[in-house]
Amino acid sequence: MTQPHQAKQPVSAMLAGPYGHPFHPMLVTIPIGAWAASLVFDIASLLVADPRFLSQGAMWLIAVGVIGALGAAMAGFLDLFAIPTGTRAFRLALTHMTLNLLVTAAYLGNFLWRHSETVTGSVAAGPLTLNAAGFLTLAVSGWLGGRLSYRYGVRVADEATQAEGFVPAGRTH
Repeated sequence: MTQPHQAKQPVSAMLAGPYGHPFHPMLVTIPIGAWAASLVFDIASLLVADPRFLSQGAMWLIAVGVIGALGAAMAGFLDLFAIPTGTRAFRLALTHMTLNLLVTAAYLGNFLWRHSETVTGSVAAGPLTLNAAGFLTLAVSGWLGGRLSYRYGVRVADEATQAEGFVPAGRTH
């Protein structure tokens, strides 16, 4: 089996998703969406008269993101096993994983920081800064993950399978 073909096959289709349909990219939408919304809530908490509900909402969105990130990480870890070691794709995947683990740890710390304090108003500068830094790091890591999929084709269907989608309607080949 060639190395690029190996990186397209799941280690476990039941756990990582079937060929050409990995679970990891689907699951990352949970933490990305939750953390993006938490940043919006944090910023909005600085702009409204009664910011408490936004500050609390941001804290719980961060928690949802951390829980979602754990699920995405498990599926992503399985995808990592499909990539041949010693390749550019593998090194890039390790960087992607490391950044995501750091981001998740930062958001977990942010949640614990917020949860340990009584929310009375707008988000404090420290948790807001940590939220923004975490989200910027997440954006870099997401770009690297996109490069793994769209540049190196990790866990996507091979070109022969993709070509089926470009056969004129009504023809089989």
